Amino acid sequence: MISTNALANNGVQATISDGKFQNTEIEYKTELSSIWSFTKAYLTDDRESAVPDFPIPVIPVTRDALLNLDHDAVIRLGHSSLLLKIDGEFVLLDPVFSERAFAVEWLGPKRFHDTPISIDELPFIKTVIISHDHYDHLDKAAIKKLAHITETFVTPLKVGNHLRDWGVPDKQIVELNWWQSTTVSSMTFTATPSQHFSGRGLFDKDKTLWASWVIKSENTNLFFSGDSGYFSGFKEIGERFGPFDLTLMETGAYNHMWTEIHMLPEQSLQAHIDVKGHVMMPIHNSTFDLALHNWFEPLEKITQLANERQITVSTPKFGEVVNINQLPKPLDSINERNCANEVSSVTTETDLETATETSAETTSEAPRPWWYPPMM
Repeated sequence: MISTNALANNGVQATISDGKFQNTEIEYKTELSSIWSFTKAYLTDDRESAVPDFPIPVIPVTRDALLNLDHDAVIRLGHSSLLLKIDGEFVLLDPVFSERAFAVEWLGPKRFHDTPISIDELPFIKTVIISHDHYDHLDKAAIKKLAHITETFVTPLKVGNHLRDWGVPDKQIVELNWWQSTTVSSMTFTATPSQHFSGRGLFDKDKTLWASWVIKSENTNLFFSGDSGYFSGFKEIGERFGPFDLTLMETGAYNHMWTEIHMLPEQSLQAHIDVKGHVMMPIHNSTFDLALHNWFEPLEKITQLANERQITVSTPKFGEVVNINQLPKPLDSINERNCANEVSSVTTETDLETATETSAETTSEAPRPWWYPPMM
């Protein structure tokens, strides 16, 4: 069953000016001087670890294993692509399976790792959620293959036009403005604001909407940030829809030159706090080289910042199953602090003792993060 609430929660919806969607707090423009600054920075790039120099660990996922999961779960597939199982149904977020995140297969950022599962191996997908139309979030080849095994695609306004052009039937597409909701089976998906931009070519900037998403069922409440700069909208989302069991928060591909549209790690952590998240999973990292930081830096920084503020982060390997039902849910400030201390060292490393399918004995020394080179 699919139903849409056209004016959910009575929020300020996205508006169009001269055929283009607008952010609520900024007008993001790419000036000629900015383009030169970006180009100069890339030409003088002196990073030591732009890409991994060892194979990133990936846990293979099978269809049978997914079908046998008896709890709500989230699995990182790469970058901002995630597979959810909620109330027995499967949901894909920003599914990108292609080798490169660009318009053509032979150019653009190349993947650091394989996906834990192929599209051919996936079970039937109840819903695919798209945050915006950039190439590292909307994969044409993946959408065309997923159309045959997916019931419903839910997108921000006008993004559905891309899907229709690629052969997805109109009856499978639901497009939402900010604060609008649609219900699929037992799940409600609400498009919420983000601070970003859109476009897949030279002449279509901001002609489709971008969004973050609230994903809610009877027992699970998740926040998916999509791409965003830090802005006051996170607090409003938290007030309307929080607290969240888990936030899937953009943490990667950042730079001081474009903080309006991509958050620095400290801003990502603050956004998690603003939306009233219990546990944060940093996404938008470790799959493509899209910025000027070392590939592992986002996870390194967010883990350090979270430990300093006693906030629980979950940094599973790609393909690792995170049990949403077993994530810590603080009862009060004292319990929250104890819970963060107890779980953070576990949820940021190889085996998630309380939050994943695997179970490891707690040791006095924290295990090495998976993004560290393997011991020789």
